[in-house]
Amino acid sequence: MAREQLNSASYNWNAFPGRPELATALAAKVADRLTHAIGQRGTALLAVSGGTTPAKFFATLSALPIAWEKVIVTLVDERFVPASSPRSNAGLVAANLLQNAAKAARFVALYHEAAGIADAAASDEKALRSLPWPLDVVILGMGPDGHTASFFPDADDLAKLLDPASDKIILPVHAVSAGEPRLTLTLARIIDAGFIALHIEGEDKRTAFDGAVAPGPQKPIRAVLDAAPRPVEVFWAP
Repeated sequence: MAREQLNSASYNWNAFPGRPELATALAAKVADRLTHAIGQRGTALLAVSGGTTPAKFFATLSALPIAWEKVIVTLVDERFVPASSPRSNAGLVAANLLQNAAKAARFVALYHEAAGIADAAASDEKALRSLPWPLDVVILGMGPDGHTASFFPDADDLAKLLDPASDKIILPVHAVSAGEPRLTLTLARIIDAGFIALHIEGEDKRTAFDGAVAPGPQKPIRAVLDAAPRPVEVFWAP
């Protein structure tokens, strides 16, 4: 399979001729990392992102022969909406990833009914601390504005979200560009993962990524690349 690879100090660029080829390659890599983690510590912790991009990857991964009963799946971020909402990342994961063999995985949602986003974040913080950190695999996405997770450029307390020394697992996010309030894993938890992949598709996302890594004002995705102790694996297809 033809594949373009461009490398830098902070990321490895993996380009594929089509989205099905990308989904197959990324699913195989994630399956390998999860299987290795299970062999090493008896369990594996996977955090995934929402949006429209990962559906094909999720479906491919869901059918692979992993010991899914030993895998815990959670979200990188979530809108403060119930799973029944079409904007719910949990709903996307349930419909596309937690199918086939992956039905055996344990899913830890971020949204639950609460008086407000701050209360939900405080409750999540307590619940998530019981998981077997660090993350073995984290799959990120990226918006045209360079945001990843819910690290929006106009987010309140962006510096707090992007603090690589934070002891927090999850924080609430308020940003005009985000629409509704959100919950997000902190940068500190993301960059501590054993394997970090950025999954982007389309020429617009490639242009946005190229702009984010170019000299100039730092976009949130660049903050992740710069802080990660190991190169982020970027998977892209037109």
